Amino acid sequence: MEHLSTLSNNKLEKWLNEHNSQAYRRKQIFSWIFERWLQSPLEMQNIPKELREELNSSFASSTSKITDDHSTDDMTDKILIELADGESIENVIIRTEDRTTFCLSSQIGCAVQCHFCASGLDGLIRNLTAEEIIEHLLICCRKANSRPDNIVFMGIGEPLMNIENLIQALDIISSPERFAFSPRRITISTSGWVPGIIKLANIAKPYNLALSLHGTDDTIRAQLIPEKCRYPLSKILEACCEYRNKTRRMITFEYTLLKGVNDSYEQAQKLAQLARKQHAKVNLIPFNTVAETKFIRPDDHHILSFLKILTDNGIQATCRLKKGNNINAACGQLRRSQKNQKQKQEQK
Repeated sequence: MEHLSTLSNNKLEKWLNEHNSQAYRRKQIFSWIFERWLQSPLEMQNIPKELREELNSSFASSTSKITDDHSTDDMTDKILIELADGESIENVIIRTEDRTTFCLSSQIGCAVQCHFCASGLDGLIRNLTAEEIIEHLLICCRKANSRPDNIVFMGIGEPLMNIENLIQALDIISSPERFAFSPRRITISTSGWVPGIIKLANIAKPYNLALSLHGTDDTIRAQLIPEKCRYPLSKILEACCEYRNKTRRMITFEYTLLKGVNDSYEQAQKLAQLARKQHAKVNLIPFNTVAETKFIRPDDHHILSFLKILTDNGIQATCRLKKGNNINAACGQLRRSQKNQKQKQEQK
């Protein structure tokens, strides 16, 4: 059954015509979905009751639900969403005084399985469909009672390994007739999946690309990212250069600081050199502890010293605020916690 939120204009207008309804109803339906974030046609009050019921029986509209919700005093909400097949994903709503950011997932699990990340501990289960991605965006809007100022695909999964569904969702999100969200306020994170970077570059839309670098050479990256999904750094940077040239957008290097692994001051100097050569900015991410891994977060003084080396070298660099730690805000932790609880219950 097709999903109402991803139905093309032509298909919906054809369906409306076949059901003796005027074409202007399409705009009314999309207004309910993308401006008021309602997914059930039965709630669309300015649509005739008979038409609402026909829409409800003809199209899928709401296939996911929030099953767990954790909030903090620093205005961060982490929500666990259960899908129609019983699997779960996480999304995070991050608020500051001047903006709200939705961090969305793209897959259930992750094939990359970075050694410090909870998202890929069980590998890849499946891709999220475009319909699910859109539905989860609308769920976040309802939860936050607002549209976001920024959308980042930095949740569970490697977005560029789900490129076809991601592009379909992005087209809907940025469509003036749908969610009408600027591509310049959408960021897509990647561990360095070169085919996906190239494909996204060829679309030539001004999405922001964030490379999860985490190491300034292949030796360090080999300690963090399994070989099966790891490209040589030189190839990744070539692809990023192509992306920058085709979109005219500055690349961001995401760099998770791991004590004794990639946090030396020598690495800070090398990172500054890479960022300068690539005309990239840097987002430092202090490690958010994952119980199943061996990695440790550096202390605050060391993190600030690492950051200072970058800024002293003229690099535009920020350090991500430590938000949501007490709600397991690192990707995959809430989903992992729920799975462990289910396994314990089954063993009783």
